[in-house]
Amino acid sequence: METPTQAGPRVIIREFLQKRIGQDVQFADTEDIFQLGLVNSLFALELVVFLEKSFDIAVENEDLNLDNFRSVSNMETFILKKKGK
Repeated sequence: METPTQAGPRVIIREFLQKRIGQDVQFADTEDIFQLGLVNSLFALELVVFLEKSFDIAVENEDLNLDNFRSVSNMETFILKKKGK
């Protein structure tokens, strides 16, 4: 089991989403959380702020492409790219 300091972006993002949308809501890491209706515009803003604070990144205007935030997998890829990994 990963500790919080060892947890990768995927684990951290999923934990945040599950806490916000409910533990009983099931979705795959590759599923489009917007298409599933799990995210509204206000929550999308909260998600961007969460990612910036949790991963010490700056989400620039050009990064605000919905494809970067559609799924847990896409967000992980986006974060790793921003971190240069």
